[in-house]
Amino acid sequence: MTAYADTISRPARTLTESEQRLLLKVTGQHVDGFRDHCIYSLAMGTGLREHEILALDVGDVFDDAGRAKRRVALRVFKRSAKDPAPQEVLLPDVVRAKLEKLLAARKRAGEAITPATPIFVSRLGRRLSARQLRHAFSVWQKRAGFERHLSFHSTRHTACTSVYRASKDLRLTQKFARHKSVVTTSIYTHPTDDELLRAVQGLVC
Repeated sequence: MTAYADTISRPARTLTESEQRLLLKVTGQHVDGFRDHCIYSLAMGTGLREHEILALDVGDVFDDAGRAKRRVALRVFKRSAKDPAPQEVLLPDVVRAKLEKLLAARKRAGEAITPATPIFVSRLGRRLSARQLRHAFSVWQKRAGFERHLSFHSTRHTACTSVYRASKDLRLTQKFARHKSVVTTSIYTHPTDDELLRAVQGLVC
């Protein structure tokens, strides 16, 4: 078996439903955690990668009236070709509402907001870096009481796995994940222990 085949045959590391709820709860309870709450909600609602999230500007996500768009065209995304086709993601309504709340809070705080303003910034007002994002994710996992440590990329795996489990449609999940090959998407089709238990409990025996 090749290294590539071995990689895609392993199930992706994902957050459990309990971990997702805990992470969103603990970040949502703190005023200083709302930026990160929005990041995690966006990541788990869209499957966006770390660098795709950090590259988002106000003009990418919001219209002139300050309303979050339903469809977001990505300027920065993972490229598998010299001239890749345009990519976009759909924002769930709950994510749109949170992002609108974040933008409104920044405006009330007196920030000068333009279409080129980064959506996610550090305390110094600069675009949030990958290092800062990863550090914050580690801190919030501890505060949420996680018994293990996960990388930020696990939020993308979680989103894609959730779409597959809800739909059982591999092609739909491929579209959501923005994968060129459905073979890559197959990493999200591994059944969970809970799913196996439910199947076993339903056997005639």
